[in-house]
Amino acid sequence: MSQFDPLFNQFNESIADISLPENFTFPFYYQPHPLAVIASEQLQLHLLQQTDWHHNFGLEDKTNPCQQAQLLKPIGKMFGVLVVKNLQGELGYLAAFSGKIAEQNILPHFVPPVFDMLSKDSFFKSEYEQINQLSHQLKKLESDPRLTEFEQDLNAVTQAAEQAIALHRQQMIENRKSRKAKRNNLAGLSEAEQKSISIEMSRQSVEDKHQLNALKRDWDAQIKQSKQQLDSIADQIDEVKQARKQLSNALQQKLFAQYNFLNIKGESRDLSDIFHDAPNHQPPAAAGECAAPKLLQYAFKNRLTPVVMAEFWWGESPKSEIKQHQNYYPACHGKCRPILGHMLDGMKVDENPLLTNPAEGVELPIIYQDDYIVIINKPAEFLSVPGKNITDSVFSRMKQKFPNATGPLIVHRLDMSTSGLMVIALSKEVNKHLVQQFINRTVTKRYIAKIDGELSTESGTISLPLRVDLDDRPKQLVCYEYGKHAETFWQKVAVKNGNTLVHLYPKTGRTHQLRVHSAHHDGLHMPILGDDLYGKTEKRLHLHAQLLSLHHPHTNQSMTFEVNADFE
Repeated sequence: MSQFDPLFNQFNESIADISLPENFTFPFYYQPHPLAVIASEQLQLHLLQQTDWHHNFGLEDKTNPCQQAQLLKPIGKMFGVLVVKNLQGELGYLAAFSGKIAEQNILPHFVPPVFDMLSKDSFFKSEYEQINQLSHQLKKLESDPRLTEFEQDLNAVTQAAEQAIALHRQQMIENRKSRKAKRNNLAGLSEAEQKSISIEMSRQSVEDKHQLNALKRDWDAQIKQSKQQLDSIADQIDEVKQARKQLSNALQQKLFAQYNFLNIKGESRDLSDIFHDAPNHQPPAAAGECAAPKLLQYAFKNRLTPVVMAEFWWGESPKSEIKQHQNYYPACHGKCRPILGHMLDGMKVDENPLLTNPAEGVELPIIYQDDYIVIINKPAEFLSVPGKNITDSVFSRMKQKFPNATGPLIVHRLDMSTSGLMVIALSKEVNKHLVQQFINRTVTKRYIAKIDGELSTESGTISLPLRVDLDDRPKQLVCYEYGKHAETFWQKVAVKNGNTLVHLYPKTGRTHQLRVHSAHHDGLHMPILGDDLYGKTEKRLHLHAQLLSLHHPHTNQSMTFEVNADFE
């Protein structure tokens, strides 16, 4: 059956000499298998040559000479390939893209979505149109000029009421002072006169209070009338919002039920079931629309055996996250990890390398030590603090070596993949002193990095705010709305063999700051060599904390430490 499948692509070159892997690809951390690389290159050639559809990937005329397509907003996309074996034992590959391309879910050469919400007979279009109509109705209500007019009236009446009541209260205070003065001057009057005056002053006090209450009632009535005018529209807005929310939630749940995912054992689960044990029990937006689930779903439905897979980015980088044209990337965690966890159940999959301790048997060099601090040269692929799955770390090693040390020991951290200098505090008081130096930015940190490309300028400052990618932790995004300020000064050191050595001076200490500032198109636009999150994987990340300068917490003496990287 599969040999006639138009989506089962034959290899254009001989693959006879390439050994098949023993296990399927671990999709969240991998080096593309040679078969996946050949399939990807073949798919990329198809993208360059096909004329069935037009999409602006932001690659100028490299992918599409059509003038109309170039006028569209450039949008890069993730593509995936899945090398499979059919029932006849032949090897081929399937291709898929994430989301939509050219505003379509289904295109020639690519496997279909798990559920095509854009099909003519899909309930999605009609129900989404109802939600759309409510959105238009809501927009019309919110732009009603009477809404602004009534809000202004209510504010004006409320302010006038506050002023009038405040003036009356002030007058009551003055009246009280006047009555008090009269009481102090009753000497010389007869008892009857004093009693008469006292009764009159009490009457005046009661009258003041009655007037205040009457004033409040009068203004409350005016405020109520003004608020009723405003509520007449605000209530309509709330009703439409609530109706839209209910329809949207119902449609979402209906969609979740349509996305049913198979595994090799023939078991099927929908999105709601798969994400039931996720932190918020709710599938994120576009869950199931990524390339990897599409590929596996098609393979299982058509009795094709998965062999290896890979995903790559094609086109212009997004504004926030970092994706380089033609680079390979792992599947995302937020959307794909629960789905693929189910879909790969029953298959022999490569072990998760992140569960293996790369620091086992690796020494932790100490370059300076006294009774107060320790300076270490942390190796690459060595945790600063215990992780979720690995406890071996700088902290655990220091705790073992200095059992009498107090306090948290760790003053600052380096990414697991980053090597270089760290200072360790041997007491709670020393830790507090050193942390304050970092907070006050009196500590000098200089990193050296080898980046993938040749810098033409000599130095500069990068200021790009960062936040975590909620769908793909621990990756970071550039985000001007919610990101935290992150600033890096850089200086070119040398250019050699197409790469550049740079000194990096972080003025802030955000997670992955130097890695993102190097790779992002508004930064250096060149990832650090070996960056498996934002660039290409190599033997190690070429980022090293080379210099550390601080004041000794006991003597206050300025101290500078410097250790070169093994890649300089």
